[in-house]
Amino acid sequence: MQGQSQQQAYDRGITIFSPDGRLYQVEYAREAVKRGTASVGVRAEDGVVLAADKRARSPLMEPESIEKLHKADDHVGVASAGHVADARQLIDFARRQAQVNRLRYGEAIGIETLTKNITDHIQQYTQVGGARPFGVALIVGGIENGEPRLFETDPSGTPYEWQALSIGSDRSDLRDYLEEEYEEGLSTDEAVGLALDTLAQSNDGELSPDGVGVATITVDDEEYEERPAEEIEAILEERDLLAVDEDDADAADESEDADAETDDEE
Repeated sequence: MQGQSQQQAYDRGITIFSPDGRLYQVEYAREAVKRGTASVGVRAEDGVVLAADKRARSPLMEPESIEKLHKADDHVGVASAGHVADARQLIDFARRQAQVNRLRYGEAIGIETLTKNITDHIQQYTQVGGARPFGVALIVGGIENGEPRLFETDPSGTPYEWQALSIGSDRSDLRDYLEEEYEEGLSTDEAVGLALDTLAQSNDGELSPDGVGVATITVDDEEYEERPAEEIEAILEERDLLAVDEDDADAADESEDADAETDDEE
């Protein structure tokens, strides 16, 4: 019983290290991230691509209300995985940091600087009593001094820079796919295709235009842009990733059966 009580003390106290040097609440926050739908970031030669799985829990839910991709500044985009409410708090913090930098210095904030400001804010919640860590991970991508940059934030408050990464559910499998398929020198359009191919790995190899979001920031204009559903649908169809509606599939099967019966009669 005494050992169990000690375990619970380490488990509940965010400011207390366990004897083996672990902060359990931070590890639980990482588990919350794993429960979120996947997001993917890919750094291309001429830009950055962010893609997110936006599958709705119910057909009655409006797809536009699912917040997975965010504009932090004109040249910065953010994708999230984990608790959406926590993500919104960090996105608001990132936007304030970007605007303060523009007002104070008259220039756009650097992607690395913004990421480290966010992770410094996250880290504070791993050492303050009466608080809990943020149960969300972010992909921060944008253009800095004419170069694309791509970073990840962790619930522990640690920033990492990547060429391509995934966060959320099935992270290990998606990262393995990216390690196999990613090549340096990709164009933005090729990176969009790679990001969608990666997301499809956790969706039985198919995606719906309403169930996925894609945003790009290119070196040429340094403007965050979310791709419309019509464009995404065309890309999915071109790459043979477009999910077929069950009603349409049934209708197609019935039509094929009818054609077969007609052929038999003839």
